[in-house]
Amino acid sequence: MAVTALKSAEQKRLSRQSGVARKAPLVLHVVYRFDTGGLENGVVNLINHMPAQAFRHAVLSLTEVTDFSRRVQREDVPFIALNKGPGHAIGLYPRMYRLFRELRPAVVHTNNIAALECVVPAWAAGVPVRIHSEHGWDLSDLNGSNPRYRQLRRLYRPFVSHYIAVSGDLNRYLLDRVGVPQQRVSHISNAVDTERFHPVAGEQPTPIDACPFSPERHWLVGTVGRLQGVKDQLNLVRAFAHALQAQPALKERMRLVIIGDGPLRPELEALVQETKLTGLVWMPGERSDVPAVMRGLHCFSLPSKAEGLSYTLLEAMASGLPVVATAVGANPDLVKNGETGEIVPPDDPQALGNALARMASAPQALARQLGRAGRARVVKDYSQQAMVKAYQGLYERYLTQRSA
Repeated sequence: MAVTALKSAEQKRLSRQSGVARKAPLVLHVVYRFDTGGLENGVVNLINHMPAQAFRHAVLSLTEVTDFSRRVQREDVPFIALNKGPGHAIGLYPRMYRLFRELRPAVVHTNNIAALECVVPAWAAGVPVRIHSEHGWDLSDLNGSNPRYRQLRRLYRPFVSHYIAVSGDLNRYLLDRVGVPQQRVSHISNAVDTERFHPVAGEQPTPIDACPFSPERHWLVGTVGRLQGVKDQLNLVRAFAHALQAQPALKERMRLVIIGDGPLRPELEALVQETKLTGLVWMPGERSDVPAVMRGLHCFSLPSKAEGLSYTLLEAMASGLPVVATAVGANPDLVKNGETGEIVPPDDPQALGNALARMASAPQALARQLGRAGRARVVKDYSQQAMVKAYQGLYERYLTQRSA
């Protein structure tokens, strides 16, 4: 069975020699593609912060594993890529069955509908616990509106031991529209490392490495995320253009920073040229220093068409930034108008642009007040320690039940 493992043979040897590797049960996290993204960031945080003596971990990607895997700090975590092509994965079922029998995981934890079908070969291979998490939506299933995907979730429901929803709307979707019994669903919110993501020490943002804009001369609004349709960075560029058109004086100091890469990049670059924003928008691609980038901004914007509970939104609020976000997913639960930022309708560049212009024109003291309130909310309700404890408790509860 050919698999692609990105961890070195030496690391695997050390893993096999460790007492933890011999004793702790294995959790196999299954994703469609292990690349930069909120879902994958959650898997990384879970692996890095769960006590090593409690569980071992491995990651199975149906397609590929990218350099994002280097974010995992533990040396005993193998990454496996199946290099799946387009379409259903039923042709890979025999291969996955053999893999599950070889690894003998105590828990297979699938993430989002693209990986949900893997619960079938996991069940067939005798994996005792099969957890499935729902993290959010994509363009083909905005807010769970696609009836075919709803039917697929119902089809695979008997093979799932327990579901996790990261936001209230996803929790309601699983209960009301997929028909999962309430005792088989847990609402476990995403969380953020509030020590890694913290506000800037002084009153002014710190310069971002290699950024052509200066926080002393410019007012910087930024976003971070994979450049794809559901994140709708096109909406943000159009909103930025509208803000400058509505208030021409802002052109001297307002600048836009878009961090990330993905299939939407060529269209974004074309739109920047078309709207004559060249020189006012910086798109450096992916960055490994996102905490420092956050501390270089004056405001964060999340222009998505759909969300679950956005990690980057939590990271921005933990960094003490005021936020302008669209009213999708859990965004309205996090961002309160006049308290931590502004909420605007999705796919409405005029409304988003007007909100950004208001934020750019607001006194610095107000922006700092909004940012402090946002950080206080995240520290209180979105603790990384609590999230890891909830996942660990769920794994242990189901394994205990199976043993009994």
